[in-house]
Amino acid sequence: MDNNSSKNIILIGAGIMSTTLGSFLKNLEPGWNIKLFERLDVSGNESSHETNNAGTGHAALCELNYTVEQKDGSIDIEKAKSINEQFEISKQFWSYLVRNNHIKNPEEFIRPLPHISFVMGTGNVDFLKRRYEALVPHPMFHDMEYTEDNNRIKEWIPLMMNGRTSNEPVAASKIDDGTDVNFGELTRKLARNIEGHNNASVYYRHEVLDFRQLENNKWEVKILNIEDDKIEYHTADYIFIGAGGHAIPLLQKTKIPESKHLGGFPISGAFLVCNNLEVVGRHNAKVYGKEPYGTPPMTVPHLDRRYIQGQESLLFGPFAAIGPKFLKYGSNMDLFKSIKTDNLLTLVSAGIKNLPLVKYSIQQVMMRKADRMKELRKFVPDAKDEDWNIHLAGKRVQVIKDTEVHGKGFIQFGTEVVSSEDNSVIALLGESPGASVSVSVALEVFKQSFPEYRDKWDTKLKEMIPSYGQSLIENSDLLYDIRKMTADNLELK
Repeated sequence: MDNNSSKNIILIGAGIMSTTLGSFLKNLEPGWNIKLFERLDVSGNESSHETNNAGTGHAALCELNYTVEQKDGSIDIEKAKSINEQFEISKQFWSYLVRNNHIKNPEEFIRPLPHISFVMGTGNVDFLKRRYEALVPHPMFHDMEYTEDNNRIKEWIPLMMNGRTSNEPVAASKIDDGTDVNFGELTRKLARNIEGHNNASVYYRHEVLDFRQLENNKWEVKILNIEDDKIEYHTADYIFIGAGGHAIPLLQKTKIPESKHLGGFPISGAFLVCNNLEVVGRHNAKVYGKEPYGTPPMTVPHLDRRYIQGQESLLFGPFAAIGPKFLKYGSNMDLFKSIKTDNLLTLVSAGIKNLPLVKYSIQQVMMRKADRMKELRKFVPDAKDEDWNIHLAGKRVQVIKDTEVHGKGFIQFGTEVVSSEDNSVIALLGESPGASVSVSVALEVFKQSFPEYRDKWDTKLKEMIPSYGQSLIENSDLLYDIRKMTADNLELK
């Protein structure tokens, strides 16, 4: 392959993933032709939209599911270190874009906000203490504080401690370097950045219908121009499917072998939202608890301060809601159309293996507002019904696949990159912490699907990501320097 020739790239879905990849490519290869297609009339209006997610900059500062208790009682912090590094990498790229005027006004998409873990009960208090003791020696987490003192916790989270009459032991850990991220605003800024480049176009109200690989290995993509109700055909050397929940059905349409024995199950998120500024003003943190026993990481309860287009609010959840749509603005036929002969057994096996999760999801769907308020009052004892309203958030599609280790019907939590053998098709599947680690996902795509460009891109990647090729986990001096730089550029002070 001639790595000096211009390439045609098609990006599908104008969410955080596609806009991140497109912004990278326009800096790495300004001569390449990029077309981004989005079925809606704006970018970032599905899972990336600020009201469709909790806006947490996932850095493993407070999320207890990233620190797993082992059978011997020890706490494994390896995933926490990896997630933290990946978020630092994201901040470096955003910092580069701000520093070079590609995007402006970082305060519109990222703000500093303490991240706090809060637990109740003797067993959970013991877990949080051991987690703190495992994390705090590492430079990534050395600023973390821990306490079991109710008065101290009340200083951190007064809204959650006022009215708490139970004698049940509680504990909290706190670190001030957390963030609230408006991924919708960031996505819109990235989309405008792509549109501002030569050789790049963003097409809204264009829906991808089908794919056909040509004899020269390029791809012909069939697209419906919704405005004109006309069919268009576009050709690309590389296709990136970053279409959120709809990525699985689109990947299936490519008919590449990697799309076989792969399915997904859609789950909606519901939150309780408070816009009463008197209540909102009493809580200035993102507070994550411990997921109920036997439930997956998506069930972790959390109470978040949010900043969205100048409006401050609180968000509590998530509560699961199941339905057949793969996108919030999708079709009720999405799930059924995704069931194929090659993945039917995979999906059935997943259901059988995960009956407790199925039962939990059904129970969540049956919850009334009174039931949800009861869960909220475990966090906010004096919460009043009139201050909180139910909001349906975005869709998450849990990836279900066959693996050698786990057999048929394994439910994959987190994000995953799937690519064809010739690297011409790349699809991003999964969910949290996807948006927070979107830059690391893009770097993985480059490493996996563009190996012949690695040497050529090395210098530019190091300019955009100063820690590129080095470990922030192992190099504490570099970590501190990077954090100072990004805090300055992103105004995180």
